[in-house]
Amino acid sequence: MNHFSHTRLAWALLTLGSTALLLAALYYQYVEDYAPCVMCVYQRAALGGIILAGLLGWLAPAHRLVGNLALAGWLAASAEGFLLAKEHVGYQLNPSPFHQCSTVAEFPAWFQLDVWWPTVFYPSGDCSSIDWHWLGLSMPQWLMGIFGGLAALALVFIAVRVISWPR
Repeated sequence: MNHFSHTRLAWALLTLGSTALLLAALYYQYVEDYAPCVMCVYQRAALGGIILAGLLGWLAPAHRLVGNLALAGWLAASAEGFLLAKEHVGYQLNPSPFHQCSTVAEFPAWFQLDVWWPTVFYPSGDCSSIDWHWLGLSMPQWLMGIFGGLAALALVFIAVRVISWPR
């Protein structure tokens, strides 16, 4: 497993899988006509973080510092995505006029994704609506599992690297 974590294939799989998830989100937005809410947009940003971490790891998979930075980015983006999806599920399962998400994306002034790339990051939907479900789970519930699985896999990669670290 340690050897696999240092290969371009491992990082390519992470990058391509995360990109496929982002493309699926865009498919549901532009083909199926589901409007993304602000939480959806934030989860897309977390996927973007995983994609960037995967690209970084793919560029230099055997380089210790670059690989460790990529792993840290992967874990951080996955954990943040999980927390965002969990919050989104809360909006869906407990709709209330007193418990609503914002209708405007609140990215930092130095990183205005909704302004720079509105086709992907501009929110126009309602966080509490459940427009899509599969096998009894809504999209954010699936994303909780996906982000949780990605975070767990990042932790496994980190653990095998720490265990096999040269002494």
